[in-house]
Amino acid sequence: MADIPEQAISEKFLAGSGPGGQNVNKVATACQLRVDVYALGLPPDAFRRLKQLAGSRLTGDGELIILARRFRTQEANRADARARLSELIDAALVRPERRIKTRPSKAAKARRVDGKKARGALKAGRGRVRASD
Repeated sequence: MADIPEQAISEKFLAGSGPGGQNVNKVATACQLRVDVYALGLPPDAFRRLKQLAGSRLTGDGELIILARRFRTQEANRADARARLSELIDAALVRPERRIKTRPSKAAKARRVDGKKARGALKAGRGRVRASD
């Protein structure tokens, strides 16, 4: 799990939808977690990946907003929001492996061309039948 500085996080509890019955209308259980991504001190490449992963959850001011309202209690929603934040940051810190370009062999190219010729011949034989005089 990523180590997130506490001063970068702010929490707010809202009246949420979802499970809870009438309790939902009375108690603010949904957790809105706001994180200042600049305060996380991520390397530039990880920051770019985080922006890509976060999508519309990242504001123009550099705040990442996570809304957790899956559970009936504030504590469970707070834990869920923090876990999701941590997973997002961990995913951004993983550097993707570089793809190594490969070239098809001469034999593979020949097999491909032979297959295309065979398919073309098959389709050519499907034409309209003409009566020969």
